[in-house]
Amino acid sequence: MHISASLSILKDTMKVLLIEDDQKVVEMVRACLLADNNMVEVATDGANGSFLARSFDYDAIVLDNSLPKKDGLTICEEVRAAGRMTPILFLTVADDLKTKMAAFANGADDYLQKPFSLQELEARLKAITRRPNLLKETVIKSGDIELNTEKHLVIRAGREIHLTRKEFNLLQYFMENAGVVLSRALLIEHVWTAESNPFSNTVEAHVRNLRKKINAADEDDFIANIPGRGYVFNNPTKSS
Repeated sequence: MHISASLSILKDTMKVLLIEDDQKVVEMVRACLLADNNMVEVATDGANGSFLARSFDYDAIVLDNSLPKKDGLTICEEVRAAGRMTPILFLTVADDLKTKMAAFANGADDYLQKPFSLQELEARLKAITRRPNLLKETVIKSGDIELNTEKHLVIRAGREIHLTRKEFNLLQYFMENAGVVLSRALLIEHVWTAESNPFSNTVEAHVRNLRKKINAADEDDFIANIPGRGYVFNNPTKSS
């Protein structure tokens, strides 16, 4: 299979579920999306892919049709039956109208035939994740903190803050849900992937490191601990 490579930038960081059993396709698509600061989770069979798609939140699903254990059409149907409205980009080597019609009938948002270019895949992902009046802001502001999702840049009071990809995604999720108490489980679901160990201290460690960086100049702290419940990003309190 020939897939032309492209590393053009997606404007928003996305969490993508790739359900594909062709390892070559997996590696090329994953590398392309990761290069643009997206999160990519992979399922190599239909049963696991269906479970992940129905159990966790993703910004988009890239779904192959021909899969072991469960085909793409069945997965589409199960995801929609579970009430999940995650945009689905359907992949197949078939070029017949019947397969296309079945994909759309079962809930797919778009259809891409193999072989395909990564540039087209990116363009179609941007299109299906775009919703009228629900576009993510390129720049998110809270107090003196500005987060630019397009440039992957964070500035506080004129000072640029260098964050890891995970810290950036964590801060973005906090800022997009300012004032909402976010449990450890919610943070794991939205910022990490299903492979993350829920019993490790990864959330606490990343929140601690994020706090150190955004409060490095002894600024007020936006992130508050809510004992037994999680964290909330709201009006800052003086750092101790």
